[in-house]
Amino acid sequence: MCKKTMVAAALIWGMMILGGIGKASAQESAMAKATPEATEPGHAYRLDFSINEVDNGKKINTRQYSMNLSAGDNNEIKIGTRVPIEAKQGEFQYIDVGTSIWCRLRDRHDVGWLGNDLLLNVRGEISNFALPEQQGQQVRPVLRQLNINASTLAVLGKPMIVGSVDDPNSKRQFQLEVTVTKLR
Repeated sequence: MCKKTMVAAALIWGMMILGGIGKASAQESAMAKATPEATEPGHAYRLDFSINEVDNGKKINTRQYSMNLSAGDNNEIKIGTRVPIEAKQGEFQYIDVGTSIWCRLRDRHDVGWLGNDLLLNVRGEISNFALPEQQGQQVRPVLRQLNINASTLAVLGKPMIVGSVDDPNSKRQFQLEVTVTKLR
C-alpha cells in the first residue's frame, strides 16, 4: 500500500510539474502574440531620391533614382563603371566610379522608442573623372568624389534634403533629396 501511495504521489507531482510547464509555455506564446512588433513584418515604402546640382541658387541638373524598401531592411542602388587600376606591375584592382545610394529605413517595429516615426539612414556617393583642365599636371586620370552620409527622421510624402555639399572645383552645390511614400 505504501508503494501505491508513493507511485500515486509521484504521478500527481509529475502532472503538476508538466502542467506548470505547459502553462508557462502557453503564457510565453500568449506574450509573443501580444507584441505584434516581434512577428509583424515592416511596412513597405517607396523612396524617390534626387541628386540636384545647384549653381547660384538655381537648379541646373537633377538625377533621379527610386527604390522600394520594407521597414527594417536596407537596399542599395549602384550605377557606374568598374575601372581597373594597376596596383603593382601586372596586378589590377578595380574601383567603382559612378553613383551609389545606400539606404536603411526603420519604423516603430524596429526601434521602440521612436513611436510612429521613421528613422532614415542614407549614404550617397558620386564619383567621376575630373575634366582635363581640372587635372593639372597629372598624367593618370583624377577622380572626384562627393559623399553624403545622413541620419534623420523621415517626413512622409514631402521632399526633404538629407544633405548637401559644395563642389570644391566650382561654385556649385550638390544636394541629396528624398521623398518617402508609404505603400499599401
